[in-house]
Parts: sequence; structure tokens; C-alpha cells
Amino acid sequence: MAEFTTRPVIMGTHGVITTGHYLATAIGMRVLDQGGNAIDAGVAAGFALNLLKPHANGIGGESPILIHRAAADGSQVVAVNGQGIAPKRATIEWFRSQNIELIPGDGFLPATVPGAFGSWVTSLLRFGTLSLKDTLGPVVDMAQGGFPMYPELSRSLGNQAEKFRTQWPTSAQAFLADGDVPAVGAIWRQPDWARTFRGAIDAEMRERQRGREAGLRAALDYFYRGDVAAKAAAFAANTEVLDANGQRHRGLITAEDFAAHRTQVEPPVTVNYRGVDVYKCGPWCQGPVFLQQLTLLEQFDLAALGHNSPEYIHTVVEAAKLAFADRETYYGDPAFANVPLDRLLDKAYAQERVGLIDPAVASPDLRPGDVPASALQARSGDPAVYSYDTTHLDVIDAAGNMFSATPSGGWLMSSPVVAGLGFPLGTRGQMFSLDPAHPNALVPGKRPRTTLTPSLAMKDGRPHMVFGTPGGDMQDQWTLQFFLNVVDFGMGLQEAIDAPTFHSMHFPSSFYPRAAYPKRLVVEGRIPDAVREELEARGHEVVVGNDWAHGQVTGVRFNPDTGLIEGAASPRTMSPYAMGR
Repeated sequence: MAEFTTRPVIMGTHGVITTGHYLATAIGMRVLDQGGNAIDAGVAAGFALNLLKPHANGIGGESPILIHRAAADGSQVVAVNGQGIAPKRATIEWFRSQNIELIPGDGFLPATVPGAFGSWVTSLLRFGTLSLKDTLGPVVDMAQGGFPMYPELSRSLGNQAEKFRTQWPTSAQAFLADGDVPAVGAIWRQPDWARTFRGAIDAEMRERQRGREAGLRAALDYFYRGDVAAKAAAFAANTEVLDANGQRHRGLITAEDFAAHRTQVEPPVTVNYRGVDVYKCGPWCQGPVFLQQLTLLEQFDLAALGHNSPEYIHTVVEAAKLAFADRETYYGDPAFANVPLDRLLDKAYAQERVGLIDPAVASPDLRPGDVPASALQARSGDPAVYSYDTTHLDVIDAAGNMFSATPSGGWLMSSPVVAGLGFPLGTRGQMFSLDPAHPNALVPGKRPRTTLTPSLAMKDGRPHMVFGTPGGDMQDQWTLQFFLNVVDFGMGLQEAIDAPTFHSMHFPSSFYPRAAYPKRLVVEGRIPDAVREELEARGHEVVVGNDWAHGQVTGVRFNPDTGLIEGAASPRTMSPYAMGR
């Protein structure tokens, strides 16, 4: 176990929140202090992250959410499907007619309807207590008045500045200061963003006299069936951009696609691991892969293997390979595909699969269940250092309400800012398959299988913990290690976050160009040389990253017997922070 922690565990009894940026954490804490519940605070912090971290997420992207609602008539765990749908014009036939084999990761072609705004407002409507003005209002004020530029965002803008200047003038106007990258500490304002979402608040307030629900539905209409949808669709239709395929395209998305979008509130999927009930969103995201790993690893005495020993890392990585092979083969939007989750999460199935793990040899193949294994072909490139492209937040209040969300997409680096709106559209459609037989095949109105995966845990039927991280395909590897550190090794939250991590890149990436790196295992530099050498002897291709390179895990835990709430945030990149009282 780690012998130190980088930060104190934050403790309180009123509420604790932890997010990917300290100002978002502060806004969420303010909402808690003003009488809001965990859902109100989570929504406010989510809007703030959309503004504060445009390189990692945006309101034009998506945000899956898990919520535990504490109520006298019985608690409830739900998943809010914050992933937008594919445009009506986006078909496999259209892409084939353009000689496109993979949907690109940038431009307008991969745009799906923005899901984030709908997920925030629907969560507020169904499970919150406050208004949009109470939760979004402070963020609009910050967009108008400005916030200090911080190193992570300044570096990202520097990496994109030339593209903005030469290709995307609307992005240059929004993100650069007279053509230059804003310096760290400069006050950065987003007036178009503020104007757009002040319009959402105005729409709410015009209908507020008819009740809270009417006001929030009016805000949804403003975004999905009003001015925002019209401007976004017109900009995509009339602006041609160069994408990663080397071709220039306009967008396929229309105002009618926006109007067809509905945010779904769904039952989550769950398994029990050593007395803890873990909940994830459905197979329209990669969430169940976390649960599949648990069903495999439950059959090992992980504590006896030793934390981050060669035996432990090998076992966890080989289990991940099996679970992610099933993700690649079976997962997709269950409204369009028959995903065999009952079998995939069955303990008997896990017992069959665990026999494939050779304790001495790293598997070279992709081995999904019930279908033949396939050989993996490596692609060029060396993405050993992960580039952060998502964020996360967690909240628990004194009543035991819990909120966990993983906002992402709508990145400043992948699509130009929509003129007049202050944010870009998303590019999540790159994750669709163009193989019509695949469960994740592109179909109009379908949601792509996303990597975004918040986590929520109950214990003995009572609220226990929420946690998550950015990290694309690595999210359900880094959070798994955090969870195992707590459950199997008895670490405190901050100790569990600070412990050095690792991840496999064995399976195909969810992102364009869908690269796979057979047997590749990336470790933080704090993993000892002797451990790395033993892993290489077992056949792993070990790549060493920086000492603190992987993820930005945050987590909050609740003790319903004492009322103690604990929160922690990763020191990686320095912007995540926890607060509570």
C-alpha cells in the first residue's frame, strides 16, 4: 500500500462534492449550502465543468449520470442516458458512398445530437429541488465575468491555436485573445456561451408561473426545439471543414434531429462484489465492462497476490482483456441491438471465462465469449501518454442522495465553435461501426456506444460510494483499480487514488482510427523496475509513462451509521478538488 497521500481526505456531514475543476466544485458546494440536494449540486457543477474545461468536455457533448435518490418511500438508483442520437441522414450507405471506411474523429460528420444539456435538465427535473436559474445562473455569471486561465487549458489552447487561426475562425474568436493564447492567470470570458444559456434561463422563467416542471421543459424546448438547435444545424450545414479522413465535409445533423432527441431515465445494470452492489449505465456505454471485470476478479484472492505485484497486475490486465473483448463484440444501444447482458454478467459465465487466464503468459488475442477468438493487428503510433478528454464529478448529501456524472465530448479541438452559440458540436459518432452486422452499427436515431462510465455503489441496501475518472477506454481500468484498492486492500479514498496505476491497450480503441496494441501494458513510472521486468517476462509489452500520468479519479463515500461523508480527488493535472462541510 501507499505510505503517503498527496492531499487530505475531505470530510463533512452536510455534503461533499469532488469534481475535475476546483471552481466547479465551489459552485456545487454553494448550491449545497443554499439548500440544494446532491442532484442540484451535481447539475450546477456539471454546467460549470462544461464551461471551465472545454478541452475535456462541453455542452455540445454528452453526460451519462447515475443517481441514488433517498426517499422515505424507498430509495432508487437510476441511470440518465446522456448520450445523443445519430442524425437521420447519417447512414452506413451514405458513408460508403463517400468511400469512408471509418467515421472520422473530427469535423461535423461524427456529430450526434448534444446530450449533456438534456441530461442535466432532466436530472434536475426528476430528482432535484432547485430551478435552472439556481444551478445554471452562477455558471452564466462566470462565463460573462470571466475566470482565471489555468495551465491545463492554456496548454491545450496552445496546441490548437494554429488550427483555430488558419481553419476555424469561430474557435479563434471564442478561445483566443486577439489571436493569441491566453496566459495563465488571464481572466477569460465567454460572452457567447453566457448569452446562449441566459436564454435557457429566460425561457424557464417565462414559464415558471405555470410551475417548476413547466419552466424546466421550456428550457429543454429552447435548446432542442428552438434557437440553439436552429443555429447549430444551420452552421453545420453551411460550413465545410477538413476532417481526419483528408476530405472536406459539411454536417449531416438537422434541427429535426435535435427535436427528435429525448433524454431517457433507465434502470442501471448491477453486480455484487464482496458485499458491495456496484451500478453502471447500460451497454450503450462501456459501463458493464467494469462489472464483467469484477465477476472475473471475484474468483481470485487479490489481497493475497499483493498490491501492484506482478501477479496482481497480470491477473487484472488479463481479466480486462476478456471483458473488453466482450465489449467489442456485444455492446451497443439496447434499443437497436440485442445485448446478452444476462449472460455476460452471470457468475457462471465468469467461471467459464476465468479459465482462459494463464497465470504465466500474456494473451495475444481478442477472446470474446461464445464466438471464435481473433488475432489482433497492431497499428502505428505510440500513444503511451493519455491526453485528457473527459471530466468527472461526484456528490453525496446528508440524506444519502448520490450523483455521479462523466461529462465529455463537444471538445474544442475536434469541431469548430458554432457561430453565436459559444460551443462546438460533439464528435461521438466516430464510435459507431460501419459494419451493419455489428451491435454498434450506425443507424439513424441510435446512440453510439460511448466510453463514458460513472460508477455508484450501495452496501447493505444503503448509499455507499460514487466515483469515476476521465480516460476513454482506460476509465473502467483506472476506476477499477481505485475500487479494488478500497474494497480488497482497505485503502482510504485518497490513498486509493494516489496509488500508481496501469492499463491495457490490447483491444481496439473506441476512438478514430480505432488502433489496437496487442499485449501493450502502460504503467505509471512509480511501478518498480522489478515488477515491470517480471511482467515483460510473462509476455507483456510494458510501456512506462510519467509517474502521475493516468486519470483524474474522484470519489465520495458515505457512512449512513455515523453520517460521515468523505471525498477525494486526484492530484494528476492539479485541477480536480473536493470540498465539503
